[in-house]
Amino acid sequence: MTQTSSLYRSDVLQEFATNLLAQSGLDRDKATVVARTLVEGDLLGHTTHGLALLPGYLKDIVAGGMTTQGNYRVLRDKPAVQLWDGERLPGPWLIEKGLDMLIPRARELGVASLAIKRSHHIACLAVYLMRAAKEGMLMVLASSDPAAASVAPFGGTQPVMTPNPIAMGFPCSRGDVLIDISASITTNGMCNRRAAAGEKFAEEWLMDAQGNPTNDPAVFSQNPPGTILPIGGLSYGHKGYGLGLMVEALTGGLAGWGRADPKEGWGATVHVTLYDPDAFGGQADFLRQMDHLAGSCIHNVPRVAGTKVRLPGQAGLALRTQQLKHGVNLHPGILPGLMPFAEAFKVPLPASL
Repeated sequence: MTQTSSLYRSDVLQEFATNLLAQSGLDRDKATVVARTLVEGDLLGHTTHGLALLPGYLKDIVAGGMTTQGNYRVLRDKPAVQLWDGERLPGPWLIEKGLDMLIPRARELGVASLAIKRSHHIACLAVYLMRAAKEGMLMVLASSDPAAASVAPFGGTQPVMTPNPIAMGFPCSRGDVLIDISASITTNGMCNRRAAAGEKFAEEWLMDAQGNPTNDPAVFSQNPPGTILPIGGLSYGHKGYGLGLMVEALTGGLAGWGRADPKEGWGATVHVTLYDPDAFGGQADFLRQMDHLAGSCIHNVPRVAGTKVRLPGQAGLALRTQQLKHGVNLHPGILPGLMPFAEAFKVPLPASL
């Protein structure tokens, strides 16, 4: 089927992704959550962590790497803390269920935390921040994949950690703030996309196995493989290295499951904490402080004339509003990667606008 446009209605994409996941064997309620989360990633402009992840999810479902039915297990339960065994269920569904549990607890207790071991991949972290901010809460979310390694410790050359994303979201009268960063300069997804296209990065964000900086993601496929540099690069990479270790402590450390355990395939160890500002200085004073700081940022004199300083997440939320109205502009490599699954599961491709 020839596509005449790259714009698609978000609800059409969600239905398409839901049907693919359900036809592959995933419970439909879980498939609906996963599909919605992936499309939200594309709406926000995180194109490597939206529907681009779906082929990998489908392959893992078919291969038995993602659990398709059942529920998580609660291993620890205290008033402000729970620990779950995710049983390798889909990460977006686990995070949604986690927020269902955490929001009322945080309202009651002021703070509530969840650690999840043995989750499958959780997709785009920024997506989950939106719900917490709308609830008037500050959210911290971190994730690591103990089965993979692509980032070397500062001063080393062998991969030990993943990019280890950490995110924070909170309400602000000038627009909710969504901070979604990783401890490395770039991500595995972006490296894989560029390597597949034969493209290089504009700067030397990677390192070969001998410790030489490079802009070529092809070093990932070398033997021994290259690595992604931590935030700060060769000069100040101790900053990203430290941040990566912080994520490991929040995820694998607190969950009691991580790199010291047998590898189980593509997945995640997760940490989520919600803070209710009303339990601290109060929602009004929280907004007063953050609004003042936000104003100082966005009205700052720009370094480049004609540009503006933005708040983290501001561009993504504006893009989301635009794409909900006019259609989602999919990365050109996404639908071709899904066509074999659409044909195998007899799911029609989404109609473009």
